[in-house]
Amino acid sequence: MALSTPLASLARAADASTPASTQLIDQLGRVCDRHGLPDLATRLIDLEAWVRGELREFETELALVNRGPRAVQRAALHLIDLGGKHLRPMCVALASKVGSGFTAPARQLAVAVELIHSATLLHDDVVDLADTRRGQPAARALYGNATSIFAGDWLLVDALRRIRAAGVEGLLDRMLAIIEEMILAESLQLERRGRTIGGPGDLADYFRVVEGKTAALFRWAMLAGGKAGGVDADGCAALERYGLHVGVAFQAVDDRLDYEGDVAATGKDLFADLREGKLTYPVLIAIEREPALREVVAALCAEVEATGVVDPAGCAEVVAGLRRTGALEATRKLGEDRVESAIAALAPLPAGPARDALVTVAEATLLREA
Repeated sequence: MALSTPLASLARAADASTPASTQLIDQLGRVCDRHGLPDLATRLIDLEAWVRGELREFETELALVNRGPRAVQRAALHLIDLGGKHLRPMCVALASKVGSGFTAPARQLAVAVELIHSATLLHDDVVDLADTRRGQPAARALYGNATSIFAGDWLLVDALRRIRAAGVEGLLDRMLAIIEEMILAESLQLERRGRTIGGPGDLADYFRVVEGKTAALFRWAMLAGGKAGGVDADGCAALERYGLHVGVAFQAVDDRLDYEGDVAATGKDLFADLREGKLTYPVLIAIEREPALREVVAALCAEVEATGVVDPAGCAEVVAGLRRTGALEATRKLGEDRVESAIAALAPLPAGPARDALVTVAEATLLREA
């Protein structure tokens, strides 16, 4: 990928020819500019140019999802139309370009992984009683819980059909295993709600949940792109390892943004994880380092459970504890370590623009503000 385009060219993201999927790359480029990271900013520009055509093809196909009259279809398309980062489809595209490129089967697989991700969001919003998603009313708020659940199921069926139609050996069975893994991780997270925080096994459970809920789809996206592109078994295994580590890094950034993010950028209220009773890395690390915080967090969660309202004073005390113990920095370090592991996982792949692009994606993950 040539490194000749000036940073100002990111303004072209508003051009109609630029797919919405590249908006995140554009945002990350501006973050690099603010933080004085011109090399990474330039590499992001090149990445955007290199995958623009593939992401345009993906978005064209995504727009063809059946816009029928039923409430479940309207609820599903409401979420899809809100846009999103489309990171998982980008992973499919980049992994495919390690091999022969973004073929028609790869395009269907990119759509499939986005539909499955969207299905999980529709279900999550019902479980978490969330009223907003991506800064807009959640589907459940507009259409009701039952419709939102069935909308997720409808997207899941569409996705599985696309995987079958793509005809890439082993991917449908692997996705069925991934879906089971995600369900069991969700179950573990639900079981943890209301239990003593800061007990033995909490960190192990945290990683089981993250690897099952978040990293699993990244793993599949990398495998799907690699297999669709004809990458050999060793290369596909390397791509899966990359997806695992990027997925955990992605979640670590999300965990940190829950306490110090910009609501306007994230589209998600601060302290949403605490309000939903979710054990996240910074809280667990803070309690491990300062056990007295266990009672503060437990009391705050109990109040939220009883009233549905987050106590601002309690939240301020928790955030002060996170900063005092260095838990937010530890969460940042977790993300950095996983990015290093993701990049190391790429070693078996041939040098070239595809591997360079995957390195750029991993490094840029740490700069997300949304």
